[in-house]
Amino acid sequence: MSYQIKIATDQIKQDVPLTEASIDEALISVSNLMSTLIRARLETGVPAATGQGAVRRLAKAQMALVEASSDVLRVHGELLKVGREYAGMDVHETCPPAQATAGEGKLFSVAA
Repeated sequence: MSYQIKIATDQIKQDVPLTEASIDEALISVSNLMSTLIRARLETGVPAATGQGAVRRLAKAQMALVEASSDVLRVHGELLKVGREYAGMDVHETCPPAQATAGEGKLFSVAA
């Protein structure tokens, strides 16, 4: 593999997981905001229709992030094919974990 291909491959291997994590962090942020808006509406006793336009726009933004996540996952799959074809990557090679994460939160345990 040429040196230029190696540099590009290493950068892509770093950027793809970071991009995926960034979209996930954005989804978490939008979801938290949605929860806060709905809770505020409930706890303040305002009518259910109050802020409904904002809730709908936020839901639309959330779905756009879900679509973006799906597209980036598809890009990831396509780049794996390109890596195999042009960079001579092992077919069984797995993607490295994200070297840097978009957020600071960590998931420590998951209920079975």
